[in-house]
Amino acid sequence: MLRLLILKDIREMLRSPKFIATFAICSILILLSIYIGINEYFAGMEQYRTATQLADQRASEATSWNALWYKAYRRPDPMMIFVSGLNYDIGRWSAITTDDLPRLRNSVYLEDPIFAIFRFIDFAFIVQVVLTLFALVFTYNAVNGEREQGTLRLVFANPVPRAKYLLGKIIGSWLALVIPLSIPVLLGVLMVVVWKVPFSTADWERFAVLIGLSLLLFTFFLVLGVLVSTFTRRTSVSFLLSLVIWLIVVLIIPRAGIVAAGQAVPVPTVAEIEGQKASYASDRWVKHWADQEKLWQERNAGLKPGEHIDDDTMWKYMQEDDASRKAVDADISAYEAKLYEDLRNRKAVQEHLGLNLARVSPAAAFELAAMKLAGSGIDMKSRYEDAMQRYRTEFTDFVDKKSAEDGPGGMFTISIDTESGLKIGGTDDNGIDISELPRFAPPVQQLNKQLAAVIPDAGLLAIYSMFAFALAFLVFLRSDLR
Repeated sequence: MLRLLILKDIREMLRSPKFIATFAICSILILLSIYIGINEYFAGMEQYRTATQLADQRASEATSWNALWYKAYRRPDPMMIFVSGLNYDIGRWSAITTDDLPRLRNSVYLEDPIFAIFRFIDFAFIVQVVLTLFALVFTYNAVNGEREQGTLRLVFANPVPRAKYLLGKIIGSWLALVIPLSIPVLLGVLMVVVWKVPFSTADWERFAVLIGLSLLLFTFFLVLGVLVSTFTRRTSVSFLLSLVIWLIVVLIIPRAGIVAAGQAVPVPTVAEIEGQKASYASDRWVKHWADQEKLWQERNAGLKPGEHIDDDTMWKYMQEDDASRKAVDADISAYEAKLYEDLRNRKAVQEHLGLNLARVSPAAAFELAAMKLAGSGIDMKSRYEDAMQRYRTEFTDFVDKKSAEDGPGGMFTISIDTESGLKIGGTDDNGIDISELPRFAPPVQQLNKQLAAVIPDAGLLAIYSMFAFALAFLVFLRSDLR
C-alpha cells in the first residue's frame, strides 16, 4: 500500500508544470553558482600567490632587521566554492610587525562594495533560500488539494492508514524532487574534477556532509508544507500561510536572534578600545621619555667638560635604551592584547546567545553548520588572527635575534653628502637575507573537530523534521476527510 501511495505522488509530481520550472531554475542556479565559485577560488589563489611573493620581495628590500615588517595572507579554502560564508567579509591580510597586534584588513567587500549589496550566490544559499521555498510550493496543497478535488475520500474509501498516507506523501514528494535535483549537483562535482580544483579527501568528506545537511533542511520544509496542508482546508490559505512561515523561519528569526543578543549583551566598539589603548600608550611613553631624560642626565653627569662618550659605551647605552623602549612596547602590546581579549570574550558571549536564538530557525541551523564545515564561520577571523599572533611572536623573536647578531651594523645610519644629500639606511643597502625568516602557515582545521561541531545543528534539523511530521500526523488524525 505504501509503495502505491509513493508511486502515485511521484507520478503526479513529475507531471506537474511546477516540476519542470523548478528543475530548470535550480539546475541553472546550482551550476552557475559552482562555476562562479570555481573561478573565484582560482582568482583568489592567484592573488594569494602573487601577494605572498610581493611580501617576500618587499621584506628582502629592507635595509635592516629593525626596519623589517611582513604581510601574512589568508589562504583561500576550496570549500568556498560551495559555501562562501565570511570569506568575502573579513580581511585578507595582516601586517606582522614587532609593535602592533595582527588585524585582518582589506576584505573583498571593502574593495568592491557593489558585491556587498547583493552578495554572492553559492550552493548553501540556493539550498537555504531557493530549495526550501520550492519544497513548500510543492507540498502546501499535498492534503487539502486532494480534499478540494474530492480524491481524498476516494483514497480513504479503502483501508488506508492515515500514517501511511502521510508517509507516502512525504516520501513520494521527497524522491520526486531530490532525485532529479541531484543531477545538477553531480554535474557540479564533475566541474570541480574537470577544472582540477585541489579537493582533498577531507574536502570531499566535508562536501558529502554538506549534502546530508542540505537534505535534512529540505526534508524539514517538505514536511512543513504537508503539515500546513493538513490543518487548512483551502489551498489558497495554505499557500499564503506557507509563504508567511517561510519568511519568518528563513529571514526574520535569524536576524531577530542576533538583534536580541546585541541588546542583551552590550559590547564596546573597536573605536572605544583604540581610545583606551591610545590613552594608555600616551601615558606610558610620557613616563618613559621622562625617565630616559633623567637617565641621560645621570650618564652625562660624570663627564668632564669637552669629554664625549666612547663608541663602546654609547653602543651599550643604546642597547639599554632599546631594551627599555621594547619593554614599553611590550607593555603597551600586553595592555592592547588584554583589551582585545576582553572584547573577544564579551563578543563570544554575545555571539553564543545570538546564534543559539537564531537556531530556533532550521535555516539558520543549516547555515551555521555549513559554514563550520567550510571553515568560514564566525570563528574564521579569530582563528586566523590567533595564528598570525603566534607567527608574530616567532617573527619578533627571530628579528630580535638577528638584530643582536648584527650588532651596531643592524642600526640605521644617517649620512650627509654634498653630492647625494641626506641618506638614511642600514650599513647594507643591498637588503637583508630573509631566507631563514619564518613563514606564516595558515591554520589547519581537523576534520573530526569540524564534524563534531556540526552534529548539534544536524541533530536540530532532524528533530525539527520529526516534530513537524508528528504534529502533521496528530492534526491529520483528527481532521475531517470530507
